[in-house]
Amino acid sequence: MVQLFGYLLGIWRFRWLAVFVAWGIALSGWLLVEQFPDKYRAAARLHVDTNSVLRPLLQGLAIQPNIEQRVQMMSKTLLTRPNLEKLMRMSDLDIKVTTDKQKDEMVDELAKSIIIEGDPRNPSLYGVSYTHADPSVAKRVVQSLITVFIESTLGNKRQDSSGAQTFLDQQITDYEKRLTEAETRLAEFKQRNAGSLPGESGGYFARLAAARQQLTDAQLQLREMENRRSELQRQLQNPNDPMFMSDMSEALISPLDMRIQTLTVRLDDLLTRFTDKHPEVVQIRKMIAELETERAKQLETLAAEAPKESPKLAENPIYQQMRALLSEADASVAEFRVRVTEHENRVKELEGKVNSLPMIEAELAQLDRDYGVLRQQHQTLLQRRESARLSGDVQETAGDVVFRVIDPPFVPQRPNEPNKILLNSIVLVLALGVALGVALLLSLIRPVVVDRRGLANLTGLPVLGCVTQIRSAVERRRAFLNRLALSAVSLALLVTFGGITIVQQL
Repeated sequence: MVQLFGYLLGIWRFRWLAVFVAWGIALSGWLLVEQFPDKYRAAARLHVDTNSVLRPLLQGLAIQPNIEQRVQMMSKTLLTRPNLEKLMRMSDLDIKVTTDKQKDEMVDELAKSIIIEGDPRNPSLYGVSYTHADPSVAKRVVQSLITVFIESTLGNKRQDSSGAQTFLDQQITDYEKRLTEAETRLAEFKQRNAGSLPGESGGYFARLAAARQQLTDAQLQLREMENRRSELQRQLQNPNDPMFMSDMSEALISPLDMRIQTLTVRLDDLLTRFTDKHPEVVQIRKMIAELETERAKQLETLAAEAPKESPKLAENPIYQQMRALLSEADASVAEFRVRVTEHENRVKELEGKVNSLPMIEAELAQLDRDYGVLRQQHQTLLQRRESARLSGDVQETAGDVVFRVIDPPFVPQRPNEPNKILLNSIVLVLALGVALGVALLLSLIRPVVVDRRGLANLTGLPVLGCVTQIRSAVERRRAFLNRLALSAVSLALLVTFGGITIVQQL
């Protein structure tokens, strides 16, 4: 606190110098601010109406352009060199331009001064502003900018629609050519490999597995038929079998024979699905063997009781029936052998093509896939072309984008730039700060003793006392007038600041 008081006393010693410095800096700064040229900002607001009545009705039928994105892109691409040159001609800014360098400078100045911004709360509102020293020029530039904005957007919309149609037509023609080439390649490949292409049964390995299964089934049927033929041959080789006796005919159709026949049919059915070692197959065969043993015992008993003489074997109907069954069995065995041979050849043929057929199938799959992709893309392009054509018709007839000027170009009567009140205030604060700094610096360079502590610090000796200065009436009057003059000069600085501010606002 004591040190701060010392600084204030030091500034007070050079108070007049501080006042003169403040006056000099303030007047120089205010004169400099006054030299700044006034600039007027012309501003306007646009509304882009994208609420087309037909939009909900055409949802899903036509390509719906994102109008907001298109306008935003236009606002970014509006300040291109061709548009700026057009803007210069429309607003008569190129009247004083005589060289290419001046033209480039004017284009750069326009690009920096023109501001296009959107409303964050409403994406359909856009503000356009331009700042210039001449208010009429600023207003004319904004009006021309609005005209260029509307013309560019509508022109690009038609150009984009036409360009999209042309692009889609070119793509469709290209895909039609590629689709025809793919169809030709696929047809030629099928002709070259007519006998090796996969059918409804699937690919190579699926066909090989099916052929092997067919071979297994045919071999099983052949074994079954051979077993049946062997059994018939065994029975026919014993002509003295009691069952060939005419008076035994009724015994052959006894309930025991019916059971044996039923089990035999059941066994044949099981053998078509299972192997000989299947538990059910083994059990049925065991039952058949037991029934045949019992039947043989019954026939022996009947034969012992029957007459010794029997009719001729050739005339026996049972013998004739079994001979017919044997002939059928022989024919079936021959037929199944042919089938087995055919299936074996088929399996060998497929196994011999183990290296070539998978490659053929893979190439066919690739050709089919390429053809399918091209065909799908071709269909998609056709749909897009129709949608684009419908969208173009809608934009031309319904007026999908409508521009409206919400706020026409407006220029205030007072300049927007520079803010001279703020600049004059900064100059005043800067002048006062520099003045106080100069006074403080001089007090530090030329220090004086103002109290007992300062004297003790300066001499290093103890201070025994001090004498108070008693001023005369003349001195007191002179000091009062000095303070009064200082206050007047300081107040005049503030009054001058206020006067300059008022004059600049008129």
